Amino acid sequence: MTTAPQRPPGPMAPDTAALRNPDLLLTDSQFASVVNTILDNNPSMTTDMAKRIAVEGIRFVVTGALRPELAMAPSRIVDEGWHALIMHTTLYADLCERFGQFVHHAPGFDPDHFDPDILENTQRAIQGVGFEVDADLWRAPDDNSLVSVAANCQHAPNCSTIKPTKPGEKPCHKPSK
Repeated sequence: MTTAPQRPPGPMAPDTAALRNPDLLLTDSQFASVVNTILDNNPSMTTDMAKRIAVEGIRFVVTGALRPELAMAPSRIVDEGWHALIMHTTLYADLCERFGQFVHHAPGFDPDHFDPDILENTQRAIQGVGFEVDADLWRAPDDNSLVSVAANCQHAPNCSTIKPTKPGEKPCHKPSK
């Protein structure tokens, strides 16, 4: 009698095929559903662009789950992919758990809080895990020259950037005026 190999406990890095094609981390129907969510929220967007955004969202989330010690933030374009993943709650929770810990999203948009370095650091973190980066999707929040997206958040409140939190931690809140 043979038994299927068991996955070792703890987070695992994506395999080589998934590093080249992050959409392989989801089933075909799951990936199509995430892409359709992006398209539903952005009716003028092309399917090819929605697929690119979904793939980059997967890269971002997997990196955040694998590297919870890093402060990371997506561009507005990549955030659109993250939002679409989050809307598929079971898929999203399973993806985070498979690669580490749950990556919480603390929405907030304040153009004065934009830090270009965090986008560069996030891209380096994604590359450090082994993914390629679709650099064209990592634009400043007010740059709609490639594509306009519905997502209207990018960073967490003024106290931090978006990053994974440990169970039991509460996200910070912007001080009331």
